[in-house]
Amino acid sequence: MKTISVEKYKVTGPVKLASIPTLEDFNSDEKELKEALKKVRKKLAKFQDTMYAHARYGVLVCFQGMDTAGKDSLIRELFKDFNSRGVVVHSFKTPTDKELRHDYLWRHYIALPERGKFSVFNRTHYENVLVTRVHPQYILNENIPGVTSVDDIDDVFWQNRFDQINNFEKHISENGVLVFKFYLHLSKEEQRKRLLRRLEEEEHNWKFSPGDLKERNLWDTYQSCYEEAISQTSKEKAPWFVVPADNKEAARYIIASVLWSHLSAYTDVREPELDSETLKNLHIYKEQLEAEHE
Repeated sequence: MKTISVEKYKVTGPVKLASIPTLEDFNSDEKELKEALKKVRKKLAKFQDTMYAHARYGVLVCFQGMDTAGKDSLIRELFKDFNSRGVVVHSFKTPTDKELRHDYLWRHYIALPERGKFSVFNRTHYENVLVTRVHPQYILNENIPGVTSVDDIDDVFWQNRFDQINNFEKHISENGVLVFKFYLHLSKEEQRKRLLRRLEEEEHNWKFSPGDLKERNLWDTYQSCYEEAISQTSKEKAPWFVVPADNKEAARYIIASVLWSHLSAYTDVREPELDSETLKNLHIYKEQLEAEHE
């Protein structure tokens, strides 16, 4: 299968989602796409092992998308070859009482990767300019000084949040966190099919909630909010990638390829060398261990 141009998915200016395709298959069948993904994810897993020993960078991988976009299965398939010590997945739900007693970025900050590890955000800090923008009444739960009603949540408020998020990502990227943000670009028709599947197949019933249909009715509002959030916050050190998501296997391959293309450029990531004294005496340590067997 041919190598893909990963930069075509990178956001470098204002985004209009309606003009971006939601389907990509590279003229390949499911088996070919799965095999292509397998090859790339093995490279990523090896990179992470080396990165763990190098202990200078962490990698933050963020996934956003409409319901049924395939985030859970993507994460499972993308990181299945990783050593479990090297990747931590965080799924951010409705903020807890404790989380609401802090600023909205706090729970994301404490989930950032240690040096040498990957952190995966399944839904992210961008929920704070997406779900809360569609449902601004949720902001009132944060008890922010000066915000006592929805009327206080104006355009300036949202612009401040975009600036805060940009500053947050700039800060962490300057301190060794490599940031990748992926929007799974799903069509409304494909979402309809996936929701029907949840209803029709008994083993998937548990995934369905009536609330899914209520949010679906707000599709256009969400698309508009995504467009502004992505356009405002795709920066060179924390870029967004808009990934066609109607074909799950292709989406997984694209994301793996984006990660590998960018991470493999960090040629300074290598396993540390032994100090000269230890290296000089390796044969002695080997003899000591072999002697124990005798």
